Amino acid sequence: MCRTGFTLRPCTGLLSARDFLANLAFRVFQTTMYVRHHNSPHHTPEPDLIHEFIGHCPMLANPFIAQLSQQIGLLSLGATDEQIEQLATLYWFTIEFGLCRQNDQLKAIGAGLLSSYGELTHACSDEPQHVTFDPQRTALQPYKDSNYQPLYFVVDSIYDATIKLRAFAQNFQRPFAVIYDPYTESVEIIKEMKDLKNGLNRFKGELSSFTEAVASLEKKCG
Repeated sequence: MCRTGFTLRPCTGLLSARDFLANLAFRVFQTTMYVRHHNSPHHTPEPDLIHEFIGHCPMLANPFIAQLSQQIGLLSLGATDEQIEQLATLYWFTIEFGLCRQNDQLKAIGAGLLSSYGELTHACSDEPQHVTFDPQRTALQPYKDSNYQPLYFVVDSIYDATIKLRAFAQNFQRPFAVIYDPYTESVEIIKEMKDLKNGLNRFKGELSSFTEAVASLEKKCG
């Protein structure tokens, strides 16, 4: 997924929530290696290759979904067990089973819905409950992994969901902040002002390029 820098890495079995989310921080998505049973083609309680390739891969090629996924991963670094559980729940109700309202219609953004015709039909019907996405509530909402969900959260947009997630994370008490460096594919730990130097230099360079692009467009339009 060269558009967003995410890479796929096969793994056997299920990872812990902490390990899975930590990989997302580095733009690495762990994929399963088996295919659902032919007796249940429309739904699988566990992730399989159909789920990964039809659900996650197309969405991780979308910059906004990729950013939201990585943001959840970055927030997991150094998080407590309780916070990991909350972040995993937020991931479940957005990246896995999230809905988005567009032109008064419900659209699926979750990979679990996109790869499950049965649950996709269920989620967009009037049968389940649809609730506006609120990280404070969503993070504490119990969920089922063995059957269709009785409740789905609906975001106004992926960008709005990311902003709400960042605001929610302000309640996390960590002795450091983290910044992802896409050039070295590493995470920088920010504890003191001097630790911001590399990130600020990258930001200045990107801002300079953006400013030049705006100036060039203004000349053409002027």
